[in-house]
Amino acid sequence: MSNSETKIPDANQVERFSEIFKALSNPNRLKILLELVHCPVGNGRFSTNDDKVENCQQEFARMLGLAPSTVSHHFKELRNAGLLNVRREGKNITVQVNTDVLTAVKALF
Repeated sequence: MSNSETKIPDANQVERFSEIFKALSNPNRLKILLELVHCPVGNGRFSTNDDKVENCQQEFARMLGLAPSTVSHHFKELRNAGLLNVRREGKNITVQVNTDVLTAVKALF
């Protein structure tokens, strides 16, 4: 039934993939991730300061018809699932799509 070269994930990996799919099961989070992945500027990465992150969240809020606080929550859920890497250096914040996770999801299938 299965290819001998196919590695079946262990229980921990299955749990990890479950968390990723749970995060992506929300249509708004999936839209946010897809926007970031296909962002023509930064290749799935943007670096900004606190004020501009708020503006970014407001742009996503307008695009999705949501409150900025809801968009902030979606960013947090994507980060918690490992789909986004967020690094803060002083007032600057860098948000980057975690391509390693996307590659692992692709390899799963």
